[in-house]
Amino acid sequence: MYPGGFPGQQQDPLYGYFTAVAGQDGQISAEELQACLTQANFSGGYRPFNIETCRLMISMLDRDMSCSMGFNEFKELWAVLSGWKQHFMSIDRDMSGTVDPQEMSQAVSSMGYRLSPQAMNCVIKRYSSNGKISFDDYVACCVKLRSLTDVFRKRDQAQQGVATFQYDDFIQCTMSI
Repeated sequence: MYPGGFPGQQQDPLYGYFTAVAGQDGQISAEELQACLTQANFSGGYRPFNIETCRLMISMLDRDMSCSMGFNEFKELWAVLSGWKQHFMSIDRDMSGTVDPQEMSQAVSSMGYRLSPQAMNCVIKRYSSNGKISFDDYVACCVKLRSLTDVFRKRDQAQQGVATFQYDDFIQCTMSI
């Protein structure tokens, strides 16, 4: 423990996972994040995260648009992922490793998202396979909802549920997620 009561990064258990895959620049790419989460067995009994989900996770926290993440962003991601994993496990009542569309709809609603039935149907179609949503797809959906909502809120100045985008801004926002 260092003066002031804060542990050094080297004493943080997540630091070992991070440094095992981080490059010389102290950053991790989507491929390195995938390897890190797999080595840490984050997915547990679920299949490991696919590379596209890892890209989405990095983009969610990529404030400097570097397409990589540093240790503090990694810690933030780990905390968010842990919460989503707990939530997924609580709605996967039969412990099948998947949730059905009704459970997914309830999950999205319980996270505070108020989607129309039509929007929820789009989410289900995008993230389900044979009527089931895997943990990997659930996380991808959570990342996308959070990121899109953050982008929208930044442009909804009056907090009225209405945002105005220039075409190029819209493309940049959606393609960077």
